Amino acid sequence: MVRYAMMALTLVTLEHRPVLADHETREPEKTATFSIVAVDPATGICGAAVASKYPAVGKAVPYVRAGVGAFCTQHYHVPEWGEHVLDLLETGKRPEEVFLSLLQDDRDAELRQLGIVDIQGRTAVHNPTAADDRSDYFGAMTGKHYAVQGNTLTGRAVIVAMAGAYEDTQGSLTDRLMAALLAGDCAGGDHRGRLAAGIRVAKPDVEGDWFSLHVDSSDDAVVELAQKYVDSTHEAKGAWRGGQLPFEHPCEQRAAPKAPTP
Repeated sequence: MVRYAMMALTLVTLEHRPVLADHETREPEKTATFSIVAVDPATGICGAAVASKYPAVGKAVPYVRAGVGAFCTQHYHVPEWGEHVLDLLETGKRPEEVFLSLLQDDRDAELRQLGIVDIQGRTAVHNPTAADDRSDYFGAMTGKHYAVQGNTLTGRAVIVAMAGAYEDTQGSLTDRLMAALLAGDCAGGDHRGRLAAGIRVAKPDVEGDWFSLHVDSSDDAVVELAQKYVDSTHEAKGAWRGGQLPFEHPCEQRAAPKAPTP
């Protein structure tokens, strides 16, 4: 049974508002996608996984830092926010405080979709409430130590399936991220297509990414990413059957992506 809670943000005032990059003067770039961020507070391992019709999405949306947390910036994303958000989390700021610092003076705030989790497992999500009809369906869910968020989806089943897979999968945090991404793809994913996908995981005492895989351009990116994952022998993998050889397609009969009916 999927246990989840919709996250309502309680915004509080920061003592100092950070100076951000020049995103306010740039034309925003739409990164329609679905993603998950998650942490293991006991080990300090943090990760994120993402898929989209946007090329090389795994190199544009997710940011992770061991012992700190994970963050995704999507739907008119701001890549400059990635490391900055992790810096704020590392100082002890709560996720909702971080969001206020990003959005309070952002003229495009309601075009952003953001998901964040800190090393304590505290989560926050922000949906693009001013998105046009082409971005439907959008939504987000949070649970124990994770958040899933997506826009331009085939429907709410994508978000629900991701949350359920993350909670129900027996394996490592990396296994659970991969299982969640596959579940979202099998449920429909991005209604425009399946071009790109990626996963990033960070572990204490390992500089940079401990584990990462990317598919930058494909006709079936998440399944191709899953095949790469099965072929990997990295210690980030656990006992999840979906990550073991031989590779088994999780949903060969899934329907082609299609926009939801208004």
